[in-house]
This record gives sequence, structure tokens and C-alpha cells, in this order.
Amino acid sequence: MKNNKINDEINILIVDDRVENLLVLEGLLESIDCNIIKATSGNEALGLMLEHDIALVLLDVQMPEMDGFETAELMRGNDRTRHVPIIFVTAIYKEKRFIFKGYEIGAVDYLFKPIEPVILKSKVNVFLDLYRQKKLLKEQAQLLEEKLKEVLVLQEANGRLHSLSNLDGLTGIPNRRSFDEYMKRSWRDSIREQQPISIIMIDIDCFKAYNDHYGHIKGDECLIKVAKSLAASVKRPMDFVARYGGEEFVAILPKTDGKGATLVAEDLRKTIQQLAIEHKYSQVIPYITVSLGVATIIPKESYSIEAFIDSADKALYQAKLGGRNRVISSGIK
Repeated sequence: MKNNKINDEINILIVDDRVENLLVLEGLLESIDCNIIKATSGNEALGLMLEHDIALVLLDVQMPEMDGFETAELMRGNDRTRHVPIIFVTAIYKEKRFIFKGYEIGAVDYLFKPIEPVILKSKVNVFLDLYRQKKLLKEQAQLLEEKLKEVLVLQEANGRLHSLSNLDGLTGIPNRRSFDEYMKRSWRDSIREQQPISIIMIDIDCFKAYNDHYGHIKGDECLIKVAKSLAASVKRPMDFVARYGGEEFVAILPKTDGKGATLVAEDLRKTIQQLAIEHKYSQVIPYITVSLGVATIIPKESYSIEAFIDSADKALYQAKLGGRNRVISSGIK
């Protein structure tokens, strides 16, 4: 047991204006593994409680200037000391009205002098055990909170990695891998629901000539503008636009028939032309344009995604052969 020396052990504060009474209490608690902190007044006790973490207060009722009741009331009014258990100790205030007052203020017990050592030690040990359990729960809660923060940080990092792995590094829209995953899910849904699904293959016209004459930096800027415009032009949450590769893009339109997909494709074509990105070396018009191939199907288990995409590619090829800057549909199956 230590005396007014604070370390990692549990601290008990004993308060009495008479030094001999403090020494008696200290002797009674000598066998308990704790620090004994002593105060000879209510003001000194309040100061020590604000300075140290106290597990239990043994508080004399009769003291000059500020008695034990006043000290307890001030303790209950402070957030730091509000929940510290108080055992009142008195040789004089033994009437019921004083006992009741002590409990009303918030005391956990009320002992009379001379104190029976066995009773005192038993009661003190109960509150020290409660303190240890409370401290353990607090430490476990803090550990759990730290682990939760670690998990959240890890989830956030994993989310960023997942986003990076599914987004095109240049344009910021979904990449080919993301397209493949979404295409498989949408294809399965269309088979199950027997709903049409459409895709639009999109290619920037004469893009090699643009790169050759304007340079790759301008070429990248052009790809970014086209990609963001395409992605912003599809309105439904289920619709999906990705960079397919190079200057080629693709749109997936679940639950969309051929007529609806052709209308969407035409809107995309107009949107890109209206960007008015100068292209003096285009064989179409002196601005960036796109050619689009549309394919629509109500798939069955025997059909393949690859053949479906190939039909849209063939439609795109026909659009290029037909003069570019146009939409060609492979028809509804």
C-alpha cells in the first residue's frame, strides 16, 4: 500500500479533518492492494479528485468550513467526480435524518465510528471489484473501438482498391473488367426475367488522325471529355457506360428493346458532336464524332454473350463503312 503516491494501482481517497482519524483508516486498509490518498478538508479532497482517478471516497461527515454532505453535493455536480462512490464515515451524525440525507446525496454506504475492520474491508473490496470490472469494460470498449476503426480504415482502403481496379485509369469511368462483370449480371437477369437487353458499341471517328496531328496529351483530353459525356448521358441507374479499349466505349441498357436502344444511341451521337471538339483532320466533319452499333436480344441459356457483343461490333463496323457519325442497329431478336 502506498501513501499519497500515485501509480498504476487503484486509488482510495480518505477525507477527515483529524490526522489521527486518517491514520486509523489508513491502518485498517493496510492489507488492501491500493493507494491511499489523504485529504484533511473538503476543498483539498475535491482538488485531489480532479487531479487523480479515484475508485472510492471514504468521507467524514463532520468537518469545519465544508462538511462531508457539502463535499458530496459538489462531487455530484462535477462530471469527473459524479459517479465516484462515497462511503460516509461519522462518529456523531447517527440519526436517521442524517443517514437518509447521506443516501439522498448519493452515498453508497454510511458507517459509524469506531469502524469494524472486517466490515470496512468487505465493503471497500466490493467497490474496488466493481471499479476493476468497470475499468476492464472501459479498456475492452476502447480496444473494440480501435479495432472497429482499423476495420473501417481497411474497408475504406479495400473500397478504394476495388474502385481503382474497376475504373479506367485515364477517364475515370468503368473499365473493361467492370463491363465484363456487369454484362454477366445483366445477362443472367435478362434470361431469368425474359426481358430484352441492349448494348451500344461506340467508337471515336478518325481518332488516330486526331492523335497524330494534335498529340497524345490532346488525345487523352479528348478521351476524357467523350467518356464523361457518354456516362452523363445515360439517365437510368441500371444503364452502364464503360471504356471498352482505346477509343472504343460500350453502353449496357438492361430492359431496353431495339427501338429504345437506337434512340439512346442517337442521343449519344448528338451529345458527342455537340461537344464541338475541333478535329480538322476528320474525314467526317471538322469536329470529333462517334459511330455507334446497337444490338438487342432477349437471351436464352443457349445464347452467348460473346456472340451478342459481336453482333454490336458488326453493326458498329457497318456504321463506319456507311460514312461514320451514325447509328446502325443489328435488329431485334
